[in-house]
Amino acid sequence: MSVTQAQHSNSNPAWKKCNFCRDVYIFKSPRDFNQHLRDFHCSKEGGSYVCRYGMNGVCPSLPLEGVSDRDYDDHVVRDHVHTNYGGARSKQLERLSQEQSQYEPQVSGNSDPNIVQDQYKWTIHNSTVNMPALLNDPRLVKRETDFFTKTWGQSFEKVEILPSPYVPEIGPEHFEKYFRKTSARLKKHSRNKTSLTSAQSGGRETIHSHHLKQLEQSRAELDQIKLFMSAHFSLENPDVFNTVFPWTQIEESKSSQQQGQKQSSKLLQEKLSHYLDIVEVRIARQISQKSEAFFHAMTSHDELQEKLTHTVQCIKRLRECMNTLDEKMAKESLRVMKLSRARANYMALFNKLKIMASIHETQPTIQRLLSNNEFIGALDLISTSQDVLNKDLAGIHSFRHLGSQLAEMEKLIDKMLQADLSKCVTMELNRPVCDTMMLAEEERLVSILFGMLRQHKFNFIDVYREEAFTALKAVVKQTVVEAVAVADDVDTEGNAGSLADQMRLLNYSQWMNLLGNVFSSLMVLLNRVKAFYGVVSDIVGIAAGRTKAPSVTTPTSEDAPELNEPEHLQVSVSEDVDVMVTSAEHDKVQASLKEMLNSVCDYAHDRCVKVMTARAKDGFLERLSSAEFVALSRDIEAFVSDTEQVCGRKSMSLRGILQTQANKFVARFHEERKTKLSLILDNERWKQADVPTEFQELVNHIVISGTLTLPEKRSESGESKPTECLCVGEEQFSVVGTVLMLIKMMVEYCQCVVDIPSATPDLLTRLIDLLKMFNSRTCQLLIGAGARQLVGLKTISTRNLALASRCLQLVVHFIPKVKDHFQQTLPGKSSNMLKNFEKITKDYDDHIEEINHKLVSISENMAEAQLSKYEVKAPMPSQCFRSICKQMAKLHEALVGILPLPQIRLLFERMNESFMRILGRRLVVLGVSHDGGPQCGLVISDLVFYSGSFNTLKGLDGLVQNTKAVWDIR
Repeated sequence: MSVTQAQHSNSNPAWKKCNFCRDVYIFKSPRDFNQHLRDFHCSKEGGSYVCRYGMNGVCPSLPLEGVSDRDYDDHVVRDHVHTNYGGARSKQLERLSQEQSQYEPQVSGNSDPNIVQDQYKWTIHNSTVNMPALLNDPRLVKRETDFFTKTWGQSFEKVEILPSPYVPEIGPEHFEKYFRKTSARLKKHSRNKTSLTSAQSGGRETIHSHHLKQLEQSRAELDQIKLFMSAHFSLENPDVFNTVFPWTQIEESKSSQQQGQKQSSKLLQEKLSHYLDIVEVRIARQISQKSEAFFHAMTSHDELQEKLTHTVQCIKRLRECMNTLDEKMAKESLRVMKLSRARANYMALFNKLKIMASIHETQPTIQRLLSNNEFIGALDLISTSQDVLNKDLAGIHSFRHLGSQLAEMEKLIDKMLQADLSKCVTMELNRPVCDTMMLAEEERLVSILFGMLRQHKFNFIDVYREEAFTALKAVVKQTVVEAVAVADDVDTEGNAGSLADQMRLLNYSQWMNLLGNVFSSLMVLLNRVKAFYGVVSDIVGIAAGRTKAPSVTTPTSEDAPELNEPEHLQVSVSEDVDVMVTSAEHDKVQASLKEMLNSVCDYAHDRCVKVMTARAKDGFLERLSSAEFVALSRDIEAFVSDTEQVCGRKSMSLRGILQTQANKFVARFHEERKTKLSLILDNERWKQADVPTEFQELVNHIVISGTLTLPEKRSESGESKPTECLCVGEEQFSVVGTVLMLIKMMVEYCQCVVDIPSATPDLLTRLIDLLKMFNSRTCQLLIGAGARQLVGLKTISTRNLALASRCLQLVVHFIPKVKDHFQQTLPGKSSNMLKNFEKITKDYDDHIEEINHKLVSISENMAEAQLSKYEVKAPMPSQCFRSICKQMAKLHEALVGILPLPQIRLLFERMNESFMRILGRRLVVLGVSHDGGPQCGLVISDLVFYSGSFNTLKGLDGLVQNTKAVWDIR
């Protein structure tokens, strides 16, 4: 410590400033000084406090093991607050400063280096406690071997000291050059020493004895004066004084004579004079031996004095020049640099004060932004303020609590965002369904969503999903309650049970109105969910930097936002939005949004399923008529299609229950028609029936439209009369009443396919079954003659068979159209079912062919019965041929009004071939040959009559062209 410091420490209290910190701290009170020591000059090891206020970070008055908190405070007050350094160390330093102040000159204002002053600066050599003394403290009973390890870790004692990269490692190779340089000199010196020894060996013996005598004499003389040349010679020492002046001898001689006393004093004086002579002789001898060197030194001393005088003058001039340069160049330049540095420091201080002022206004600004729902601005301001506090304002004591306050405020904003989102979503979804706006508070919602994306909080999708579920459930329940309340025939105040039980009391029209209201209300909510999906998708795209944020007005319900179309963003957003979410987070949020939209649509379907399930408990849906169930199916399909447009995929729950009910409906639908067709067939008399206008219009609608659907009913003022035949395009069909009902049933099945597409495979199977039943029952009734027992027909006439064949042909005519109709709606995996139409067509064709064969067989039986009595004799034509031609004419008359003429001609051609074979076999039996004889002429005459009889029948002109086939049989 310098004198100035010592004086300063004496004049000012010790707690005014810290003596070991580079930055000088001026404290206002001992409490501040105590807090400074605790913050910067104290270390806490475990539960103990170790004081570091002292040189080299070691307090001399506090144990190294540390003390408790209270003891540490007492130590600081006792040893540091009211003293400079503390305890014995303080006293030692004070004594040292007093000793040094005796030798140190007064410090002047000049800051030039001074060797006189610098030599008194404290160095490590002035240390009174060193490491060996500390480690080998004899006061310790046992040496503490863990002195270093317990403080600085286990690795301190065994750490390897790496060689310094700046100090090279010295080895033998570094001295090889010196050895080579001095080896020649060493050899030369050895040779000179050897020659000198041989030259002086001869005279050494001569002077050796004389030299020894001089050495003995000199040694004796030096022994006498050795005491006077000692470093401890001091006459103040009694022993030394008695040795030089032997007063004992003088006192002893006092008793002797006076002459003896004078002689002893004279001897002592001569002895001392002799010692002086010896010294003078030695000095004279040394001067005589070193005279040349002495005079050379004296000469050099004068020259040195002259050079020293010249050097002092040069140094004086140099110092004058340096002072001039210092005054004119260095100090001014340094002053300019100092002022520039001061200006820069002032600017930095000013800027920091401005930043502090801005940070000071952070909290009011955040409150103002939150009041305006500007969550993004508030969060950005918090983030910016945190960065400024951590970088530019690090260490500012007044802002030490602001960082934690901003962190708490950020958590508060998170809670506000969650609460505002829940509130906003609830208000959006629970608005009345009559409100046509998709999103009522879009700007607020978008602000909240941007804030949550800024905080990387993506749970708003789950929150919206749960709120949407709650809203869907509530709107369905509210709709059911309203429908039950307005129904006239439902006792809501009685003991009707639950709401589902009350809903079951509604009739079909009331329940359909209820279901329609449920569908419309759910679609309003789903459209709102779709609008939310579109807005959130666009916001996430903007936050990820994939979409440019436009500025558009809020659309109404007519121009609702489309999915994944950023141009329909419904809010005004700044175009300089930072990228707040990563690409992976963007993809994850988009997938979650899509999944949310799908789950909401599925939940809406589930609520509708619960409504239908509750109503179907008492078999209500199974008792619906075809028209009612078709109306229900159309409403459900329309709702399902609307939801598919919302979410972009099919929901199967509502279609599943519709499919279940459709299967039950189709089963009942089929059983009703199958039973009805069976009853009609059992009562069918197989007579040609008039065709009512209703059936003719049905067929005309099919022909004109090309689709197998029921025509719209139209009211006519006058009743139209039925027709004899059914006109299908340009072709006419003579039919019975049963096939008309079958055609209508076929159209009803096709219409049901249109109304219930999901039941197409089941309807196809049922229709094939119905067609097979009609075919098999027709065969049993006519070919198997079952109609004779059922309706009491006396016989199955050819007209009955022709009508049956024509009815079958009518059905075969419509089967390809039915196949095409089913093919349009049949799923691809069920396309193999269309092969059943080919099979049923083949069965019908086989049945028609069987009927034709039956008609031919009837003609054969008649011909065989007549030709069995045939005899070739006059008159001609014979009675047999007359009967055959008459029967053929009756058969033609029976068929001509039912079958078309081309079919009749083909049948009669087959009958003619059969007749020719039978006649040929009869002629063989009669022995008539084609020999031109009388019998041959009679046969030819009958054949001419036979062929001529066909010319009178309609459509059979020229049927028999060649009668030679009769003879070919032979």
